[in-house]
Amino acid sequence: MELVCPAGTPAALRAAVEAGAHAVYCGFADETNARNFPGLNFSRQEMAEAVAFAHARGAKVLVAINTFPRAGDQALWHRAVADAARAGADAVILADPGLLAFAAERHPGLRLHLSVQAAAANPDAINLYATAFGVRRVVLPRVLTVAEIAAINREVDVETEVFVFGGLCVMAEGRCSLSSWATGLSPNMNGVCSPASHVSYSDVQGQSEARLADWLIHRTAKGASVPYPTLCKGCFTSADGKGAVQTGHIFEDPVSLDATQLIPALQRAGVRALKIEGRQRSRAYVAQVVRAFRAAVEAAEAGAPMPESLLASLTEGQAATTGSYAKTWR
Repeated sequence: MELVCPAGTPAALRAAVEAGAHAVYCGFADETNARNFPGLNFSRQEMAEAVAFAHARGAKVLVAINTFPRAGDQALWHRAVADAARAGADAVILADPGLLAFAAERHPGLRLHLSVQAAAANPDAINLYATAFGVRRVVLPRVLTVAEIAAINREVDVETEVFVFGGLCVMAEGRCSLSSWATGLSPNMNGVCSPASHVSYSDVQGQSEARLADWLIHRTAKGASVPYPTLCKGCFTSADGKGAVQTGHIFEDPVSLDATQLIPALQRAGVRALKIEGRQRSRAYVAQVVRAFRAAVEAAEAGAPMPESLLASLTEGQAATTGSYAKTWR
């Protein structure tokens, strides 16, 4: 299985390659990239240099052009596809059907991967993208069990890629409007879910409160760990229909995904590539995570037991989950 690793900067890309990444995904420093944050991403020259660096060491570079073009203003996205091809990228990661059609027509030799932002989660959708645009790989949303992934792979002729570490989205990716509704910034266009610019923490009556915009997301005892206020991982008060009321994390706890122990099962399910989330992370983070997962992939290929994960300190809340792969909340 191919290990696909994040790089938000040229330094992080070099760290990922040197730590053992088979492929690195990154993006240009503009709106075409769903991680368009200050201080991150690549100029055109940096991208060409990054591709040359990776290729010289046997690694691939996948360029994420995974936002949705504004109607009537597609030129920036078209130029990004052309520039990725010119830089020698091994593939582009796209979500918008119009942009997929453009890339397939104008750059027929460029390998196309379908972004998780497209939220293609069933064989019919995946086969449509493959037939209509020649998509060769689909990044599956983080809402499927291992058994569901295996069932999909039995009915498609394209490669599948799944997330195994990092931030966990429990919604239909590319179609979630929660953060947009609360903050005015879209995960799909602005590339940010629960943006830090809208996060605040305060002490109220001996308890710690975490808010997103004006919305209270978590209230914890003073001195306890305060989770990052992500809407779908917030605490909700709900009734069970019989009058009983409960408060808790209904969908998923505010922790990170770590599917290390599921790699053999994902391999048996036909998964072709394992993806690590975190283009906004430091090069030290990238290097540590990539080394750990390269060892796990090599163990899986050799039929050896999975190494014990030593990455808890790098996860949200210093805790991890297998998330939707187990679907305890379903």
